[in-house]
Amino acid sequence: MQHKHNRHSTPGFQLLELEFVGASCLVLGYCIGSKYPPRIFIKAKLAKINQSSRNGKKDKPKEPLEVENLADILDDFKMVLVVRNDLKMGKGKIAAQCSHATLGLYKKLHYRAPKALNRWEMCGQPKVVLKIESEEDMLVLQERAKSLKLPTHITIDAGKTQIAPNSRTVMAILGPVEVVDDVTGGLKLL
Repeated sequence: MQHKHNRHSTPGFQLLELEFVGASCLVLGYCIGSKYPPRIFIKAKLAKINQSSRNGKKDKPKEPLEVENLADILDDFKMVLVVRNDLKMGKGKIAAQCSHATLGLYKKLHYRAPKALNRWEMCGQPKVVLKIESEEDMLVLQERAKSLKLPTHITIDAGKTQIAPNSRTVMAILGPVEVVDDVTGGLKLL
């Protein structure tokens, strides 16, 4: 009796076949992942948020800010950084605190007012640095900005270098030029 040799039964061919299948899956996964990556993760995140809100957790997304609506009707946006002059911070300290305030406000607006951020970016991200003489004056200014529905962020220093811990150093405000000027128009340049 003659034994027919089946080419599919050799160990070398089976290994090659497995490698081909594995490589094909890898390529297919890469193609799908590079074309659709955000959708999968966004759907999973939204499902988690929806589940959390049903369970009464505090992970609910916050409502969009009012400045988002202004981005639809007004073109010129700017950011103003209000620096407390009474703290007598050095130039480097002021630069660092202004950076913290800018980033803090940016992070606040990233999800809650993306159109406003985009409008500001389209204007060239203008930033004006002004000075104010006291913490009390800064807080009054913040209340004025809030009454006009402008978003603000106040940087609070850790107190590791030049100033006392928990000092409010810089307030950032972003919005349409005319509305921001209504809040900060009386202040002088730093």
